[in-house]
Amino acid sequence: MEKVHVIGAGLAGSEAINQLTKRGIPVILHEMRPVKSDAAHKTAYYAELVCSNSLRAGNIENAVGLLKEEMRRLDSLIMEQADKHAVPAGGALAVDREGFAKGVTDAIQNNPLVTIVNEEVTDLDSLDGYVIVASGPLTSDALFANIQAKISEGYLHFFDAAAPIVDADSINYDLVYRASRYDKGGADYLNCPFYTKEEYLAFYEALKSAETAPVKDFEHKVFEACMPIEEMALRGEDTMRFGPLKPVGLVDPRVGKEAYAVVQLRQDNAAASLFNLVGFQTHLKWGEQKRVFGMIPGLENAEFVRYGVMHKNTYMNSPKLLNKDFSLRKEPRFYFAGQMTGVEGYVESAASGLMAGLACARKILGEELAEFPAETAHGSLANYVSNPEVEHFQPMNINFGLIPPLAVRIRKKKEKNPLIAARALEKLGEFKENYHI
Repeated sequence: MEKVHVIGAGLAGSEAINQLTKRGIPVILHEMRPVKSDAAHKTAYYAELVCSNSLRAGNIENAVGLLKEEMRRLDSLIMEQADKHAVPAGGALAVDREGFAKGVTDAIQNNPLVTIVNEEVTDLDSLDGYVIVASGPLTSDALFANIQAKISEGYLHFFDAAAPIVDADSINYDLVYRASRYDKGGADYLNCPFYTKEEYLAFYEALKSAETAPVKDFEHKVFEACMPIEEMALRGEDTMRFGPLKPVGLVDPRVGKEAYAVVQLRQDNAAASLFNLVGFQTHLKWGEQKRVFGMIPGLENAEFVRYGVMHKNTYMNSPKLLNKDFSLRKEPRFYFAGQMTGVEGYVESAASGLMAGLACARKILGEELAEFPAETAHGSLANYVSNPEVEHFQPMNINFGLIPPLAVRIRKKKEKNPLIAARALEKLGEFKENYHI
C-alpha cells in the first residue's frame, strides 16, 4: 500500500492522519517538534491548542457548531477527543487543553500504520508519493521558502491583515446607501455616512481610546506597510477622512450631498451575504471592535462573522492554487490543509485536514472523488478556498454567509439557521450514503 507523507501534527495534520489510517493507508508523519520548536507551542503534544481552549459554539444553529456535528458524523478524531475531554463552558465546547492534546497524541503514536519522523522538512520534492502539508501558521522559514518557490512568488502571504466582515442581513439599510466614488464602476459599495462632524468625532475619540490586543514578539515588524485603523486615528483628527473614510465623490442620492465622513462596505462574496469594512485592518480586541465599530451608522446591530485581525499567519492565495479536494492544481500529489489554506480557527483547520485526508485516501484506493455538497459546512469551506472568482481573499471562519441560502428568504436568524443546519445534515447523510463513507 502506498504511503502518504503528512507534514505537521497540528489539528489538521492529526485529522488527515486519522482519515487515511481508518482506510488502511500507512502514513509517515514528519513533525519537527520537539527537535525544533516554534514561537508559540509549549509542549511536545500533537494538536496543541495555543490561543484558547475553546472550540466555540456547540449548537448547530451556529455555523461552527454545525461544522463540528458534521465532523462527528465523519468519524473525526479531533471531535472524538474534544467531546471526551470537554469542560463546562455554557453553550460552547471547551476542552481540557492538556488532556485533549495528549489524547490526540496517544491515538496517533499508538497507531500501527503511523511512522513518526521528528525532523524539519525543508524540501517538498524530497518526499515521494502523496504529501499533505499541514505545517500551520508558524511554518518554519525554510519550508515557507520552499513552498513559496513551488507555488510562485506572490501567492503565499506571511501575515494576515484583514478587515472585519459583517452579515449583510444585520446591516441597517435605512441608514446606508449604495454608490461608488464619482459613480465609477456602478454602485458597488454600501456607504455608511457620518453626516455631522460631531458624530464623526465621537467615533474618532472612541477609536483612539479603544483597547488593543497584545502583539507577539515575532509579529512586531510584520505590519510596517499596513496601518491599523486605530493607529491612523492617533495620527490626527482628519487622517481617516483623507484615507479610508474619505467622503469625496460619494454623494448620497437621498439627500444630494456628501457626508462629513463615510465608511465603505465592500461585497465579500458572490451571494452578497457578507460585506467587509474597507480599510479597517485593526489590532483592537474583538469586544472593542463590536463596541466602537457599532458606532458606524448602519452597523449599530451588525453581526460580525469575522473580526479584524493583524497577526502572523502563513496562508496561500488558495483560490488561485487549490482544487476543492485541497490538492495543488499544478501538482495534485501535494495536498494542503489547515490555516495555510485560508481557513481560520481550530475547528476549520481540523475540518480541512479531514477533507484532504479523505480525498487523498480515495485517490489512492482508486475511488471516485467525493465532492462535499455546497450546502454543508464542509462543502462551503472547500468552495471558499478553491473558488477562483473570490477576490480579496482572506482567511475566514465558517459562517452561514458561506453556505448557499435557502430557496425561501427568511430574515430572522433564529428561524433561518436551524433550517440551513437541518438541510446541511440531510445533504451530508446523502453524501455519505452515495460515496459509502
